[in-house]
Amino acid sequence: HVAGEGERDQHLQHDVASVCDTSTMARVATKTAKRVARKLKDAVPGDVLDDIYRCATKRQVGVSLKYMLDFGAFPIERQMLVSAQFLHKELPVRLAHRVVEVDNLPLGLCTKPPVAKVRDWYIESFRELREFPEVKDMNDEAKLTDLLRKIKTRHNNVVPMMALGVNMLKKELNAEDEEGLGKLPEIHQFLDGFYMSRIGIRMLIGQHISLHEPPREDYIGLICKKVCPVTVAEDAIEDARSICYREYGDAPDVQIYGNSGFTFAYVPEHLHHMLFELVKNSLRAVQDRFVDDMERIAPPIRIIVAEGEEDVTIKVSDEGGGIPRSGMPKIWTYLYSTAKFPAINLMDEEDIGSGPSVLAGYGYGLPISRLYARYFGGDLQIISMEGYGTDAYLHVNRLADGQEPLP
Repeated sequence: HVAGEGERDQHLQHDVASVCDTSTMARVATKTAKRVARKLKDAVPGDVLDDIYRCATKRQVGVSLKYMLDFGAFPIERQMLVSAQFLHKELPVRLAHRVVEVDNLPLGLCTKPPVAKVRDWYIESFRELREFPEVKDMNDEAKLTDLLRKIKTRHNNVVPMMALGVNMLKKELNAEDEEGLGKLPEIHQFLDGFYMSRIGIRMLIGQHISLHEPPREDYIGLICKKVCPVTVAEDAIEDARSICYREYGDAPDVQIYGNSGFTFAYVPEHLHHMLFELVKNSLRAVQDRFVDDMERIAPPIRIIVAEGEEDVTIKVSDEGGGIPRSGMPKIWTYLYSTAKFPAINLMDEEDIGSGPSVLAGYGYGLPISRLYARYFGGDLQIISMEGYGTDAYLHVNRLADGQEPLP
């Protein structure tokens, strides 16, 4: 199995159909009302604030998947030292850009306690990296790697925390339907850039840390040189159907068409994340459409893997009834979900523990999956026929030469 067991367990432990009673909602509202987040200038000393703004004016330096592959192929001491020196210099710049962006968000989003907490995590990580001495030898490199592990863990729950803060704004704006946030393009533009940056930061940190771990066959850090998309799809199907079984007691069949011997270089966890989301959405659409139809068996979902010279394209095709043309822009809108019980409405900061990175019911699955695809030069497109079904086209760049699309 390509996806890590921990990641898969997280997917399976998350129950989309959670239900929250009114007393819980009242408790959330009361606790939230008691907290007032501080603006950036009031949250950090002046010298730190100046350093943040100074770093935020610097240019971010992107890397490509090919560079990561070539660089990590022989993780000798000199390579690891150069990697540590690059991260020591680059990460504070990326963190500072995000801190300043968060502080300048419109409509008071930056004052929402969960968003302010995320900002404070970024500030804390920024300060730790800036206070860390220059990396001169392997002893320094080992200490920095320990710090990077700490930072990566600290930022584990950034996505659900931000989702909680944005949902608070959505409620304030009386935007319980998705139109409210849809009319705020600056919020969506920020979230796209913020989450794209987070993918990049975690990829760089994760790649460096994983080069310290015992080598795995065909892997260079987080990157597998021989990812089989058919195998990853089979794992994603198994996980998504388990979710569907838990919610409905049944799950449509999924058929895969493709060469099981084909492999290419990619990050298997990213591919699993994207395919899991697409299959999960298709399973739910088909099941909802045919759940009460006793005369017809739910048609299978079809996955086709095509090997092009530039891209590997994976099509996920269902007959779940499709999406109205007027509703197509909404599927890329954060916090738009067709789940019966949107999970984000049931949560409080204290409920966010080690929850899954795939936010079923949060309305984040498709937008973030598209960011994962675009991070290494691919894309995700959805074409729907209302009254019939939906085709999702996941394009994955197999040349590995695209630079990070830094916000």
